[in-house]
Amino acid sequence: MIKQKTNYYKFEEFELSSGDKISLELSYQVFGLNIGEGPVVVINHSLTGDSNVSGNNGWWNELVGPGLMIDTRKFCVICINIPGNIREKGSFNYKNNWILNDVAKLFISLLKNLKIIKIHSIIGGSIGGGLVWEMGLLAPDYFENLIPIAADYKASDWLISNTYLQDLILKNSKNPVFDARVNAMLSYRNAKSLNKRFKLEFDDSKKRKVIDWLDYHGDKLSKNFSPQSYIHMNHLLSTIGSKQKSRNDFKKLMKKAKSSIHLLGIDSDLLFPDFEIQKTFGLILDFKKDVYYHQIKSDHGHDAFLIEFEKIESKLNYIFKIEKN
Repeated sequence: MIKQKTNYYKFEEFELSSGDKISLELSYQVFGLNIGEGPVVVINHSLTGDSNVSGNNGWWNELVGPGLMIDTRKFCVICINIPGNIREKGSFNYKNNWILNDVAKLFISLLKNLKIIKIHSIIGGSIGGGLVWEMGLLAPDYFENLIPIAADYKASDWLISNTYLQDLILKNSKNPVFDARVNAMLSYRNAKSLNKRFKLEFDDSKKRKVIDWLDYHGDKLSKNFSPQSYIHMNHLLSTIGSKQKSRNDFKKLMKKAKSSIHLLGIDSDLLFPDFEIQKTFGLILDFKKDVYYHQIKSDHGHDAFLIEFEKIESKLNYIFKIEKN
C-alpha cells in the first residue's frame, strides 16, 4: 500500500482559552475522495494515535477503506493530528496551557479554511470521542452526525483520577512512558479480558505471559512517545467538557445542535463506563429526538473500539449508507 502523505496548514497568532497566542503547523491526512469531491467524514484519533487512520499501517483499516463502513470510494475522510502528539513538523511548545476545547477550535478552523461547507459525520473513540463532543458543541450547524465512541461529553471524577495517577507516574518515574503505559493498559482492558487471555500461563523464558504483554506495550510506546507529549495528551484527556460548568450548561449548548447524535458505549469499559454514556443519552433524549444509543458487548473493555470492528460496523453502518455521486 502507498503511504498517505501528510499535509500541513500554518496558523499564526491562534488564541488559546488561556489567552496565550501561538503559531503552529497543524498536520492532517486525507483519504479517499479529494476535498470537494464528496461528503466529508472527520475521524479523531485516540490518545496515542495519529492521523494515519487508513492505508499503510492505518489504525482503523478494518473500518475505513474501499467498500468498508466508511467507504473511501464515497467519502472524503480527514484525520487531523492533535497538536503535541509528536507528529507535527518542527517543535511543539508544551508549556502552553491547552485544553481539549482549544483543539476543537483549531480543528474547526482548519476545516473551514479548507473550504469545507458541511461535514457529513465526525467520529472518534476515547479522547477522539471527547473531541467529537467539543467540536459538535462549538459548531452546532456544521456536522450532520456526531458519533462519540467510548466517550462522554465530560471528564468524570473517575477519569480525572486516572489521568492524575498517569500524571504522577509520568513526572516521577525513572522510566515514565513505559510505566505510565503499563498502568494505562489496566484501565484500557479489564480483569475478564486479561484472565481469559493469559490464563496464568508462562512463556518459554518462564515469564508470565501477561507481564510480557504489558512490557511489550510499555516498550512500544516508549519508542514512539516522549514524556512531554504523553503528559500533554493525558492532560487534554482530563479537560473534556471543562468549558461547561454544569449539566445545564451542556444542555443549553446541546439544544442548539442541529446534528444527529449517535452514542456508542462498551458494556465492559472501565475508563468511560457505559452507565455514564447511558445517562448522557437520557439527558439529551429529554429535549432532542434525533439522538441514538448503541452498545457493543465485549470482554476487551475500553480498547474494544480498536478491536471489535464487526460489532462497531453492525451498530453504525447505517449512518454511512449513501449512494455514490
